[in-house]
Amino acid sequence: MSDLLIDIQNFIATITINRPEVHNAMNAESWNELGQAMRQLNDNPDVRVIVITGAGEKAFVAGADLQWIRDRKPTDIYSGVAVQDVLREVYKSSKPTIAAVNGYALGGGCELMTACDIRIASERARFGQPEVKVGILPAGGGTQQLAKLIGLAKAKELIFTGDMIDAEEAYRIGLINYCVPHQELMGKVNELATKIANQPPIAVRMAKIALNESIRTDLDTGLALEKSLQAILFGTRDKYEGTNAFLEKREPTFLGE
Repeated sequence: MSDLLIDIQNFIATITINRPEVHNAMNAESWNELGQAMRQLNDNPDVRVIVITGAGEKAFVAGADLQWIRDRKPTDIYSGVAVQDVLREVYKSSKPTIAAVNGYALGGGCELMTACDIRIASERARFGQPEVKVGILPAGGGTQQLAKLIGLAKAKELIFTGDMIDAEEAYRIGLINYCVPHQELMGKVNELATKIANQPPIAVRMAKIALNESIRTDLDTGLALEKSLQAILFGTRDKYEGTNAFLEKREPTFLGE
């Protein structure tokens, strides 16, 4: 891939958006590569957690390439690369995703971050949905995901004004899970990714399905789904390994089976 770097170690895959010369702004090729990478990593049994970050010291992803946006026609939304479809793949990923936000997360970069399950940011990070300033709206899921994370009123304020906020404010309103000193970012990300990767992967996958559905289903439907997913887990080898290890006072070895 020309715009992404992918590294896999200890069941953790790290995708680095590698366009630092344009602050990792995404064009058609880089969005297409991200979709490919997500599909490949979700099919890889040696991957249990996916981390997404940006190259360099200044940006996570500073939005979409504006020249690409300027040249797009109305029907392009429904053909070729659709940012919304790629970010839906991130959100629906069967493996937990962590955004390691090392700098500016604007426009499509903010949407990429919010599509991830967990967001950890450097104190230097800046966030915003400035699409309105160039005559468009955040159509990579921004109008949907942001409100779920920070509430409708605050999401409207950020989208209507296009204003940026800093990492401290992002943490205060619940947009990110952690705000850490810049030099400690990847250490914190790896710590959390390792903790998740050491859990039984099928249980984590089933939990993610239940949690994702919880925000759009009624209680009875959610409970029925939860019960059916638990029934699946009762038949896994990892359930027997986990319970036996607890009873035998030893560390479990989870195989994802």
